[in-house]
Amino acid sequence: MTSFLINAFKRLHLSIVPNRIISSGYATAVTTSADAISVTQKEWKFPPVYTKPREVWIESLATVEEIKLGLFELHPLVYAAVPRIDIIHRNVVWQKKYRWVSWAQTKTRAEVRGGGRKPWPQKGLGRARHGSIRSPLWRGGGIAHGPRSGKTHFFMLPFHLRIHGLTSTLSAKLAQDDLHIVKDLEIPSDEPEYLIDLIENRNWGPSVLIVDDTDIAPRNITVATETLPHVNIMPVYGLNVYSMLKHDTLLLTLSAAEKIEERILHHLHSITNEQQAEFKLNQI
Repeated sequence: MTSFLINAFKRLHLSIVPNRIISSGYATAVTTSADAISVTQKEWKFPPVYTKPREVWIESLATVEEIKLGLFELHPLVYAAVPRIDIIHRNVVWQKKYRWVSWAQTKTRAEVRGGGRKPWPQKGLGRARHGSIRSPLWRGGGIAHGPRSGKTHFFMLPFHLRIHGLTSTLSAKLAQDDLHIVKDLEIPSDEPEYLIDLIENRNWGPSVLIVDDTDIAPRNITVATETLPHVNIMPVYGLNVYSMLKHDTLLLTLSAAEKIEERILHHLHSITNEQQAEFKLNQI
């Protein structure tokens, strides 16, 4: 029976070709001969174990039409995590509350105008005893335990929830095709109409968040976005969940994507007892 199967396989002329694995180094460009597409592969300090890297197109802002310069690998722990809607919601609530100071204020019985004399004698009339018409029991009187101005709602979200909030939002943006990688932020014109045409032609937006690795953006894109309230530029150290959700499209430069990846992977694989310690106001 065994010899019969061997002869049958020989008649089929099957040949086994081993899988070709390209060794990836940091920022190594591999070009295919057929379509001349360069694939930028990286050697991570913490390589993915169970999932494959995600590949995205590298685009250019030099023309209104979409030009794909090559492929770029993204770490799945940062850009392909399972989105946790509950963690994203907790990040949004935290960002709304930590900068909110309530200025609502009510007057106590001592601050309300009037009520200086006793409304009626203590005894003899059969009425309930009162000492002032500005008591909290009276209509128009003071408020007991009411809000006082300058009350802060500041609190700190645990460190691991802030990290997973970023990974969940970045992963959701990539899964929805709302995350794009560009080579740099150089554009040929400083006219806002150029950016408007580019965003419309590539089906971005209408609101776009542009993230670069530094807080000094090129002149042309800075001038072009000054009169566009729905297009904003942000340095990589200011990236947050609320801003990513507020904008429809997230635009990252190559250097910004690598820096985000590096920082988040560092925190995901390091001991963060110090960052997760209970927050105290004297740390501000």
